[in-house]
Amino acid sequence: MIAIVDSGTGNLRSVQKALARVGGEPHITDDPDVVRRAPRVVVPGQGAFRDCADALRARGLADAVREVIAAGRPYLGICLGLQVLYDSSDEHGPAEGLGILKGRCVRFEPGKNGLKVPHMGWNEVERAPAHARDPLVADLAERAHLYFVHSYYVVPDEPETVALYADYGVTFAAAVRKENVFACQFHPEKSSKTGLALLRRFVEAA
Repeated sequence: MIAIVDSGTGNLRSVQKALARVGGEPHITDDPDVVRRAPRVVVPGQGAFRDCADALRARGLADAVREVIAAGRPYLGICLGLQVLYDSSDEHGPAEGLGILKGRCVRFEPGKNGLKVPHMGWNEVERAPAHARDPLVADLAERAHLYFVHSYYVVPDEPETVALYADYGVTFAAAVRKENVFACQFHPEKSSKTGLALLRRFVEAA
């Protein structure tokens, strides 16, 4: 069973359908006890950083997610599910995150190089050499494109955790990996065959 954590933000059904399509058994829940027992946990989310982080804390889900990660079980964060892992965000902030990973979220600079904010659409990603053998991204095509929708991006204090990079006026972390935690700024459920392949690897990984 894969617990999809319901913080009240984002369209969870699309993530649920994508995971089911690649052989997973996803279950949407806002029950912290269900999350604590889950073999795998996915935290998606769209919208405001503060709203997502506050909802996770208020529902007891933040502590449940911490316990899952501390127990070494696989965690997949998508979009806000990546950002809320960090200490803080400048969005309506500073807003406090979960502090599981060290760093903060900052906004793209509007108008830089003529680029619009939010960053929306397909973008090429580059695998970090240190993560060439990471089972979730090792088979990613050399010039893979994935789908993004965001105005803020993470600036990790531990740059070695960045598994994938992308560029949008600035080079930013498209995905991070630290032990059993994998989190991505892009939406694999909206990224066609490439995104589904990544989700399949998450479902099948030992």
